[in-house]
Amino acid sequence: MVEIVLIRHGETDWNKNEVFRGRADVELNETGLRQAELVGKHLSGEKIDLVYSSPLKRAVKTAEAVARFQKIGVNVVENLIDFDYGDWQGLTSAEVTEKYPELYQDWLDTPEQVRMPGGESLENVLNRAMPFVEDAVMRRGGGKIALVSHRVVLKVIICALLGLDNSHFWNIKLDNGAIARFTFEGQDVVLVSHNDTSYLKANKNGKLKDF
Repeated sequence: MVEIVLIRHGETDWNKNEVFRGRADVELNETGLRQAELVGKHLSGEKIDLVYSSPLKRAVKTAEAVARFQKIGVNVVENLIDFDYGDWQGLTSAEVTEKYPELYQDWLDTPEQVRMPGGESLENVLNRAMPFVEDAVMRRGGGKIALVSHRVVLKVIICALLGLDNSHFWNIKLDNGAIARFTFEGQDVVLVSHNDTSYLKANKNGKLKDF
């Protein structure tokens, strides 16, 4: 049996202020660094064989906190990089609502049909992320793998593992620093836990949010 532990990176100021991040290499803020440390400590009691991360600093820093407790390195993987928001990158949700009212509503109503101006669609994310996930699982006869990535990427992966298409994107909630777990045994894929943030209760700095 193989278990994968999907971890969303800790908070950045852009998360806190509801700014679309995409490929912008935004650092973790103080809260995010604390969240990363708490995630690492939480997982320190179990053996993780491999840690994969998006190349963006906010994910790498979170992955490093996990890997440090395991005394292993971090494998940086381009397939796990954040969703390319294109022209939305660097804009707040309020600015996007004002500048792209119809597209923003489409994003909320039918995300599977939206391609960001100058950026990606959820189908693009699916096509680059899932082959890597499947290959990483197939290469392991057993053990545990941690994947540290971003909200959009992880939601797309979770939908795919559950057999759901991208129209269910908004049915998945994943806060900063949250963990989701799946087990793989033969053809059976089982969701074991989702959006687990119980270990972040020691972090008193603000409310968790899915943005």
